[in-house]
This record gives sequence, structure tokens and C-alpha cells, in this order.
Amino acid sequence: MNETRKFALEQAMRERPLVAILRGITPAEIDAAFDALVAADFKLIEIPLNSPQAWDSIARIAKRCPDDVVIGAGTVLDAAHAERLAALDAPLLITPNTDLEVIRAGVEHGLAPMIGCMTPSEALAAAKAGATALKLFPAARLGTGYFKDISAILPKGLPVLAVGGIDKSNMSEWHAFGAAGFGFGSNLYKPGRKAEEVGAIAAELVAEWRRLTEVARQADHIEREADA
Repeated sequence: MNETRKFALEQAMRERPLVAILRGITPAEIDAAFDALVAADFKLIEIPLNSPQAWDSIARIAKRCPDDVVIGAGTVLDAAHAERLAALDAPLLITPNTDLEVIRAGVEHGLAPMIGCMTPSEALAAAKAGATALKLFPAARLGTGYFKDISAILPKGLPVLAVGGIDKSNMSEWHAFGAAGFGFGSNLYKPGRKAEEVGAIAAELVAEWRRLTEVARQADHIEREADA
């Protein structure tokens, strides 16, 4: 990962840790959807490898990806795919599971492994192997109570993104329990959805994230003043 993309990733994880998951998108659709997401201020965009001609879609947007946006692949199940992502300057390596070989390959090629996990054992193994972030999946089915319990044993400072069943209606609950960010799948994009609609939904999600972070900032300010 070059320095420009590394800075973009760090900034996105700090300010806008929202991942657009474009499962099922085709090369014919990718440009319009990508432009709509960028216009809505999404900074992290994933194309799952079980989408039609996924590598063609990744290559298309990699050629014109803005400096402050980071793209990559999801549903990465093969360590060999790390080298291909690195060659395309598409550093997001996102998995649905915890495969140590895939994580290590991602680290070796300077990528950003965001690793799917469900159990404490998986989460700790992914962290030890070098995951940039953890992806709690399927989040909505597991619930915020489960997330609260598992968070107690996770390494401090390692971001956990809630993915699976997350939309505008439940972002607030997860944010309150400490989720560092979110991944949005079929609630944001599904095959056949027009780019204009994708952009409108994306804008609502970004606006909600901004609202949540501002509420948290104000609450922190009030707490610090009370302690002073």
C-alpha cells in the first residue's frame, strides 16, 4: 500500500469507517455506483469476489480511484488473491471468515486485512495474525449484547465493524455499544438497484454517522467539563 492510500485508509477509519459492500455488481454497473458512493462521501468500497467478473470491476475503478478513497475485495478466501489486489492498488482485503493464511498474505503484501469473525477465538487469532480491523458477522443476528461481551477481551484500539443486517435504523444502537464502524450490504446495494438510489441511501447513512459522532463528541465534552 502506497503512502497516499495508507493515509486515506487511516483517515477513513478515523472519520468515516463505513464500508459499501457491492455484492453482485457487474462491470457494466460499477462505474455509476462507484461515482454515486464517492459523491455521497463513502471512503471504503468493497467488491466481493463472488460477484460477476469481480476482478474486472475492481480493475475499472482502481484506474480512477480518488486519493481519499480506498477500494478492494470482499469474500477473499484464497491467500493468492493478496498479490493481485496489491498489483491493482486495491488494498482492502475483506473476508467473511478467519483464515490465518489469508491474513498473513495480506500483511505480507501491504494490504489492509479486515477479517470476519464471530467467536472470541476467531477474533483474537485474527488480531494476532495482523488484522487491520475485525468484522463482526453476522452482527444483527448476534446482537449488541453479544458484542458487548466479546469486546471485553478484544485488543484495545483494534476497530470492530458491525456487518450483516446493519442499516440506518440500528446504527445508533451499535454505535452506543462501541462499534467502530459498519459495513452495508443489500440495504445499500443489491443487483439491479439504480446508482441514483444507491447514492441516496449512501448519503443517508453518512448523515447518520455524522449525527452519531457529533452526539458522542458533545457527550464527551459535557463529561469532561463535569470532571473538571
